Amino acid sequence: MQVRRLAAWTAIPLSAALALSACGGGGDSGSSSSGTVRIGIAEPQYLTPADTNETSGSQVLAALYAPLVNYDADNKPVEVQADSITSSDNKVWTIKIKSGWTFHNGEAVTADSYIDAWNAAAYKGASQNAYFFSQIAGYNDVAPAATTATPSPQPTAQKLSGLKKVDDTTFTVTLSAPFSDFKTMLGYTAFYPLPKAAFNSDGTVKSDFKDAPIGDGPFKMDGTWQHDQKISVTKYDDYKGEQPKVTGVQFTIYQQPSAEYADLLAGNNDVMLTIPTENLSTAEGDLGDRYLHSPASSFQFLAFPTYDKNFSNVNVRKAISMAIDRQAIVDQVFKGSQKAAYSFVSPVVGGYRDNTCGANCEFNATEAKKLYTENGGPSKLEISYNADGGHKDWVDATCNQLKNNLGVECVGIPTAKFADLLNKVEKKQEVGMFRMGWIMDYPSMENYLGPLYSTNGSSNYYGYSNSEFDKLVQEGREASSSDAAIQKWQQAEDLLAKDMPVLPLRFGQNNYGISTKVKNVEIDLFNRVDLLKIEYTG
Repeated sequence: MQVRRLAAWTAIPLSAALALSACGGGGDSGSSSSGTVRIGIAEPQYLTPADTNETSGSQVLAALYAPLVNYDADNKPVEVQADSITSSDNKVWTIKIKSGWTFHNGEAVTADSYIDAWNAAAYKGASQNAYFFSQIAGYNDVAPAATTATPSPQPTAQKLSGLKKVDDTTFTVTLSAPFSDFKTMLGYTAFYPLPKAAFNSDGTVKSDFKDAPIGDGPFKMDGTWQHDQKISVTKYDDYKGEQPKVTGVQFTIYQQPSAEYADLLAGNNDVMLTIPTENLSTAEGDLGDRYLHSPASSFQFLAFPTYDKNFSNVNVRKAISMAIDRQAIVDQVFKGSQKAAYSFVSPVVGGYRDNTCGANCEFNATEAKKLYTENGGPSKLEISYNADGGHKDWVDATCNQLKNNLGVECVGIPTAKFADLLNKVEKKQEVGMFRMGWIMDYPSMENYLGPLYSTNGSSNYYGYSNSEFDKLVQEGREASSSDAAIQKWQQAEDLLAKDMPVLPLRFGQNNYGISTKVKNVEIDLFNRVDLLKIEYTG
């Protein structure tokens, strides 16, 4: 969330998807540059690997940390800090890291750096990304499943039994069951290492570390996180990987996309990751060849909170979905820059099928109103969204369609920041329907299904639970081949079309803008600027 991650901004989809190629912005490559570039983001929810699962925090962590693997043009994992990742049975994996790498405080990156970080992330299942460690043997001992029993079950171990140190640069990971995509998953934010300086004596992460994280990546913190203002990083000269071409990055935190766009036009911001919907029709004129596009893995949807009785009837959920003309909103609000979604996984991953939602996502106002009335749908609908993400226009358009097609009241409810909206739904506060966006954590169909819809999914904020769905997702993980895995995951996706815990809206592409002071700006499938390629021209 990658997500990768939950997307705070209005994600912009992939029209003919893979046919689009990433457009490096603003000039040729090959020359070095210096200087600090400015990139606009929303306020992150967290800046620790175990808790970061939204795009703004992920962008900052991509500067501060080096992953074990990254991905090539075919979405295949390639080693970065890992020297090798091997397994003969997809269950016991041996990870050897490159020697000589250091954290920004000079501490060596070792096998313990990973083992300690992963144990802390898994303990009690309390971190946002604990889900990603649930496949490692011993997880149930450090994070027993919640029950209604009193007192609630407590951990019987503090460390995952599946993590074993071999030597300073080698460790093994034993999974509770085989998972053929485990190496692919290791590129995700949750799997970054932490230095010993991050921990209290009890193995928990220090509170002051969260505002001034010490990473092992190409940039280091320059001061602390200035909440709602900025996060500054400078080049880490001892970084052993590919060196960046700029000396620093200022991540400027904006509450309103309109303010960020104004700064972009005025030359006060260098990269805007997503052009606001209200500026899509003028962006080409405003920016010329500095208005750029690249493929994205983003998926926008509306979620139905299962703890809200208004949405407990699946037929009510289906009726709401059928009352929305997705293509009309794409054309009128997004000026054709997105693609209407009729499936639950992005076209960028293997196993995607068009229109898996079927009739439940086809616009049919007459049938929608009939179904809604017969099943006693609520007379008033609300759609909560984060105001810092440029969502007002499409939420208003969606509400207008629901008013006209269902004969109900409908209002959009803005929450100042995406982090605040996530906090509300985590506490099961009444928010009505709420908008969500997902950018893959790693390139796999499983990454759309497991975190978003599994009973214990890390981003299943709406509380969907279907044991048959969980079973199929797990069987896919344990399958002996990619084709066999996809077959299981497609069966799981078919259950979503029956249950409709969310309603698909749009798939995205990156529509971004840059200033005259930068070049070679590329935004990847995860909606992150490639910080090793961007150059400052002054």
